[in-house]
Amino acid sequence: MIRTDALDASLDLALGDEHREIDADAWDDIYVVGDVHGCLQELQRLVDRLDPGANDLVVFVGDLVRKGPDSGGVIDFVRSRPNFVTVRGNNEEKLLRDEKSLDSLSEDDLRWIADLPVAVHWDGALVVHAGVDPRKSLVEHTVDDFENVRELGDGDYEPPFWYDEYAGDHRVFFGHTPLEAPVVREHAVGLDTGCVYGGTLTAYDCRGDRFVSVAPDRTVQERPARKFVTPRRTVAAD
Repeated sequence: MIRTDALDASLDLALGDEHREIDADAWDDIYVVGDVHGCLQELQRLVDRLDPGANDLVVFVGDLVRKGPDSGGVIDFVRSRPNFVTVRGNNEEKLLRDEKSLDSLSEDDLRWIADLPVAVHWDGALVVHAGVDPRKSLVEHTVDDFENVRELGDGDYEPPFWYDEYAGDHRVFFGHTPLEAPVVREHAVGLDTGCVYGGTLTAYDCRGDRFVSVAPDRTVQERPARKFVTPRRTVAAD
C-alpha cells in the first residue's frame, strides 16, 4: 500500500490546499455516504440508522445539493455536526462557478462550500466525488477530473467506466454515477444509488465492512433507465 504521506504529496501537487488528510486512528468508526442531492428526510433517517457517536466520523462524497427538495436543510444538517465532513461535488462546483443557483443557500453557505476539499484521504482510502482516471497519475488530475470522471470511452453511461480499469494503491470511495446497487471492488466503492431518482441513499461502514441504505418515500426526479448503471458485482445493503 502506498504511504499516506506519498498520497498527500500527490494530492498537494494536484489540488494544493483543496484536500484534507484524516487521522483514521482518531475515530472509532468512519462512515462514507453517497450523493444526498437535497434529500434531507432520507439523510436524517440514514443517520438515525447509522447512529454515529461523537467519536465516529461521517464523510460525504459530495453533491449534497441540487435536484432534491431541501438543499439548504441538508447543508445546515451537515454543517452543524463537527464530526461530519464532505468533499465538493460537481453540483457544488456549478454553484461556485455561477452555472447554477439555489435561492435556499445563503452567501455564508456558499463560502462554506468554497472552502470544502475536493479530496479527503486516510490510510488506504481516498474519497472524491466522481473518481480517478486510471490513465493519469494523481499529480496530473484536475478538480474537474475528480468531480466528473465516469466513462473512459466515448459512450454516454456506457463502459468502460473508470472503476473497472482502476487498480491503484488506495481504495477510492465515490459517488456521481447513479447506480442500481453499490459498486464493490477491491480498489473502488461506489455509493450514489440514486436517492433523488427514487433509488436509495447508501452509506458504507468502513470498520464493519457493510452497506446501510434507506429508501425514499417518493421519486423527486425521473431519470431514464439508461442513465442508471448496473455494476458487474454488488452486495446487498444491510
